[in-house]
Amino acid sequence: MKRFKSIINTNKESFKENLSEMQHLIAELNKNLVLAKVEGTEESIKKARNNKKFLSRERIKLLLDIDSPFIELMPLAGLMHTDGFGPGGTTVAGLGYVNERLCIINSNIGTRKAGTVDYATSLKIKRLGDIALENELPTINLVESGGANLPDQDRVFNNYGEIFNKMSTRSKLGIPTISVVFGNATAGGAYVPGMSDYTVFQKNTAKVFLAGPPLVKMATNENTNDEELGGALMHSRISGVADFLAEDENEAITIARDIVKNLKINENKNETGKVLPPKYKIDELLGIIPVNLKKSFDVREVIVRIVDNSDFFEFKENYGISIVCCWASINGYPLGIIANNGVIFEEAAQKSTQFIQLANKLNKPILFIHNTTGFMVGKKFEQNGMINSGSQMIHAVAGSSVPHISLLIGNSYGAGNYAMCGRSFKPRFLFSYPNSKCGVMGAEQLSGVMDIIKRQSALKRNIKVDERAFKKQKEAIKKDAQMKASVWHATTEVWDDGVINPLDTRKYLGMALAAVNNSSYKGSDKFGVFRM
Repeated sequence: MKRFKSIINTNKESFKENLSEMQHLIAELNKNLVLAKVEGTEESIKKARNNKKFLSRERIKLLLDIDSPFIELMPLAGLMHTDGFGPGGTTVAGLGYVNERLCIINSNIGTRKAGTVDYATSLKIKRLGDIALENELPTINLVESGGANLPDQDRVFNNYGEIFNKMSTRSKLGIPTISVVFGNATAGGAYVPGMSDYTVFQKNTAKVFLAGPPLVKMATNENTNDEELGGALMHSRISGVADFLAEDENEAITIARDIVKNLKINENKNETGKVLPPKYKIDELLGIIPVNLKKSFDVREVIVRIVDNSDFFEFKENYGISIVCCWASINGYPLGIIANNGVIFEEAAQKSTQFIQLANKLNKPILFIHNTTGFMVGKKFEQNGMINSGSQMIHAVAGSSVPHISLLIGNSYGAGNYAMCGRSFKPRFLFSYPNSKCGVMGAEQLSGVMDIIKRQSALKRNIKVDERAFKKQKEAIKKDAQMKASVWHATTEVWDDGVINPLDTRKYLGMALAAVNNSSYKGSDKFGVFRM
């Protein structure tokens, strides 16, 4: 089999320019991640220390196996929300191994706004429920939360309902939720441990109740206290909400690890065997992938730097060359890859449709690597059936039942985003590079189209065009479109599961593949009507 040979020259000016620009974006990413790691004010952290409490990330570290990889998910949710509680909201969440079992871990940041759930945090927790359900992963909640943020109640209410719905669905399917309660879990938050399969309460500090003493007094005129209403001892001895009672945080975490150890054996566990790393240096990605997305590059140069042994088996390499389809492995997990080399032409869409069908026959997950402005437009392409070809590919993606993972490394616009399994087509995981952009169309195209439409409207109504005003409007539309297409806007709204440093690509994809291979799945034989 012919192997792809890289032709990248790290001494070229274009490589050095890409490298410098990407490093600048990575620095911006790291700056945002530093903000997300702030777990509260100095005062709130000092108070926690005085009460002998661990911080959120410290609890995760104690829970995980020694040397377990851990990938944080949605760390920048709410980044650009002016009315939220900061990047990442009030929870730290991710994937890691507990007693050799891959788990979703959701750790409330009790020292940031008392762990109260703002809108972005509710989106994040809801997304975690989807990941746990689709990949059949146990969830461990490390609980210390004041419940829903009341000013956000209109936006949080339905998300909370969906979170509880998914908890119930997972429980029915034998996908357990374990809640370890270190502090308050009040109001709607009380149902987090209440609906869990297993609960661990820390003595003297866990407080779980639907209404605190002041509200009880107002509602019923009853005088009571925290311990009588929802203390760990009461729930352990009287109500039965607590399954296990822990003396301190260390014991509570040890009990959680023991619960995981005694879960039903995972029959879907995938042993990957020996893994050969890529032969090409992954740090060269920073000079290969441009920040200026008008520049083109061969996506094969990316593939050989993220797949095992830099080895892939390309399908129809001479046909539909604006998409690369190939078979490969990452961290020992076999998969199919569909990767853009720019705009999608009819042949590329047809090739991808066939490849998706084959992946389903072979029961292999598919990785979609995005860098496309969408399907090709113009008279010639419309007459040749671009709509039919594009619709075939979208049908194939929607009908495919093997796990999908998406990685945005450049543009991801319009129906091209849908055909490449963007967020609305529900990939199991979706990660973005810091240079990536997505939306209906590029900012220049969008502002240009709007300008043409407005001019045509003015002409029809016989209104004289004010060039100065039109130019100002066009620039305003362009600026707004650029902001909303940026990766920072996308990750704020939880359109992805995290913006990642390209150097960490194998780590994130490896964990995502471990997660999807934890679940049972079977390729589909049923697709929508392929228009010919």
